[in-house]
Amino acid sequence: MSTLSHPRTGHANTDRGLRRRRTRQTWGHPWLYLPLTGVLLLMIAPFLWMLTGAFKPEADIRQVPPVLIPTHPTLANFRELFSSLDFTSMFANSVIVALSVTAGNLIFCSMLGYALAKLEFRGQRAVFALVMATLMVPGLVTFVPLYVLVANMKLTGSLLGLILPFVVTPFGVFLMRQFISTLPDELIDAARVDGCSELAIFWKVILPLTKPALATLGIITFLGSWNNFLWPLVVAQNESQYTLPVGLALASSGQDFTRYGVLLAGAVVVLLPVTIVFLLFQRHFVAGIATTGLK
Repeated sequence: MSTLSHPRTGHANTDRGLRRRRTRQTWGHPWLYLPLTGVLLLMIAPFLWMLTGAFKPEADIRQVPPVLIPTHPTLANFRELFSSLDFTSMFANSVIVALSVTAGNLIFCSMLGYALAKLEFRGQRAVFALVMATLMVPGLVTFVPLYVLVANMKLTGSLLGLILPFVVTPFGVFLMRQFISTLPDELIDAARVDGCSELAIFWKVILPLTKPALATLGIITFLGSWNNFLWPLVVAQNESQYTLPVGLALASSGQDFTRYGVLLAGAVVVLLPVTIVFLLFQRHFVAGIATTGLK
């Protein structure tokens, strides 16, 4: 006579079997972990060197062979950094420029993306083709014409000259257009039946559904604007308009040599805000990358 196993016992055995198979699949190729660990170490090594170097005396940084752990940790690099530049003013300039550029991209890129994805108008395909063509042009190619345009508008030496050229980017338009095109048209049609204007549809229907894409665009734009060095260096005419990367480069350059301790301390200070922003919006960033359709 055959015996019937209890249903719960059967489910437990099945679960244990699945766990064993997953464990075997996970650890079935241990040789993969060696190159992955090597790649991970290569990625984090510069950040570890930056973090430890910020607390090293200059002699330890220039020591050969180099040492990772500082023998005599010190905060002298940070004290020298804050005493050699107007940190408050430069930090405020970086925040104003980065937030303004990010806000402009979130608003205008999403508007243009909505128009290209869901509105039908004459020349729609030509406009999108122009956006794609602009996306493929390297930024250095347009650097000189953009500077001439800003100079003719008398915006050099002002924060407005650092902000206006970047309030809309081709990548932002492309990203928002691709994400919005995946939204169902029925939602927009229902809003139009209810009497909503196109601006109301954009504000009340489209924007709440595009939070992952907005978070992705916001993080990418903020990082790019915060770390921008060449444009503020050329457009800003005096120290009162300098951003942190420009001020840091000037403060770390001595008369005869580069003060690497001050440079690494400044790099840690510059890195903190962008790290905090990424950690706060990491979940939305991953969702935006995963769900944005590239049709």
